[in-house]
Amino acid sequence: MLEEKHIYGKEVDEKGRCAHYHQSNDIAGLKCESCQKYFACYQCHDELMEHLFEPCSKNDSPVICGECKNQLNFDNYARGYCPYCQTAFNPNCHLHWNLYFK
Repeated sequence: MLEEKHIYGKEVDEKGRCAHYHQSNDIAGLKCESCQKYFACYQCHDELMEHLFEPCSKNDSPVICGECKNQLNFDNYARGYCPYCQTAFNPNCHLHWNLYFK
């Protein structure tokens, strides 16, 4: 049985948009190294969990596409769109990469 991939967050919708980031292209779930769960953003994580968000290795599968739920490595995510469903990610996400990836 395949594990269902879920994006957690505050007021999160079916594609991973949350109370903090809710533009149409805010659809990337980001994995916390510590708990191994995907969150809409570090703020959601820190508000809902009892530990702070810990960046995930770029060599892991640190991102999940909110549109098709495929896991992505950093290089695929950095293209700016999902290689599986071609849906674009928010181009300003690169401003926060230091928070999410190591």
